[in-house]
Amino acid sequence: MLRSLVGSEMCIRDRYQRRVRETLLGAMAGAHNLSKDFFELIKDIGESKSKQEEDKIIQREIEVLKGSMPAPNIPWKKMKEFLVRLLYVEMLGHDGSFGYIHAVNLTSSRVMIEKRTGYLAVSLMLHQDHDLILLLIANIQRDMGSSNFLEVSAALTAVMKLVNADTAPAILDNLMPLFNHSNELIRKKAVMAAHAFHSKSPSSVAHLDASFRKCLCDKDPGVMGASLHLLFDMAKQSPDDFKDLVPSYVAILRQIVDHRLPKDYDYHRMPAPWIQIKILQCLALGGADE
Repeated sequence: MLRSLVGSEMCIRDRYQRRVRETLLGAMAGAHNLSKDFFELIKDIGESKSKQEEDKIIQREIEVLKGSMPAPNIPWKKMKEFLVRLLYVEMLGHDGSFGYIHAVNLTSSRVMIEKRTGYLAVSLMLHQDHDLILLLIANIQRDMGSSNFLEVSAALTAVMKLVNADTAPAILDNLMPLFNHSNELIRKKAVMAAHAFHSKSPSSVAHLDASFRKCLCDKDPGVMGASLHLLFDMAKQSPDDFKDLVPSYVAILRQIVDHRLPKDYDYHRMPAPWIQIKILQCLALGGADE
């Protein structure tokens, strides 16, 4: 009798917990505009007790995505969720290449959150020599010329990760005006993209030397700091061509030491230590033969 009562109580408790979990998942899904299936996936992965159990969950998810993603007339909003789920598949070591083309397509969405999800997905899942990069170039070119700085920022994130020596010339004309963009985040990302170009094909940005020097004097410390890394790498290849920047480095270092940069750049009351280190490296490079 006692065993029966205990069993009945446990059954009632399990049903109650399951109902509460389903209610919470439904509420979370509604709050984040994502499906209950997505939250069930995350929950199942978190509760898996072995790698084998986790692999079974992911394999089941792969089959679901393979059947759902190619369906016609899927709303962009739903495709965004599928791509987030695909990222989980890839992060856990499984092949999600069947969905790469959908990530490329999502970058053409007119809804900002969906476009950013598409660019995030391609940046994480593709490599610079992937065949699909050629299909992505047109979207990147269009978004880099957008009046919405968020679209420009999303495109530049992909540029830094995916553009190689062969595709850099197709992007460079769109990149150059961004050094003078009104938004400091875009100027910083433009410099970082140019740095990525230089690391892959130094000759492709050699003619932009004057623009990079101008960025060193940018009013935003983030842009200035990003340009230091680029100029340092360029100076390593031709130190004599950049010795004239030594007075600029000293002037910037003096401003930092005098605490004239925003407090955001302090680290444990030390003013902009990482920028100081890079300036000292630039100075060491400039005076190496003297």
